[in-house]
Amino acid sequence: MDIAEKLKTTRTSKNISVYKLSQMSGVSETHIRDLERGVRNPSFDTLNRLVEPMGISLSELFNDSDDLTFLNKEERELVDCFRLLPKDRADSLLNFIKTLV
Repeated sequence: MDIAEKLKTTRTSKNISVYKLSQMSGVSETHIRDLERGVRNPSFDTLNRLVEPMGISLSELFNDSDDLTFLNKEERELVDCFRLLPKDRADSLLNFIKTLV
């Protein structure tokens, strides 16, 4: 998947309109549409400005894995905390979360 397609797929999967992404990133709507159509190539600065409001990193944007999961800020925080726990407490937390779902 190329960057243009990846940008659009990510944005739409997060239910973010071009207008809203433009407002959050400071990148014009026209520029975003051109990037998503592959008419223009983004700079790294522009990509950085676009991925932050979508809750992903540049590495996630460039990852070609089909099973890529995009994490928002809260989800990332949960994962970071989970990784800090000892195994027994992590297992307990996971079991607790499964009961909530």
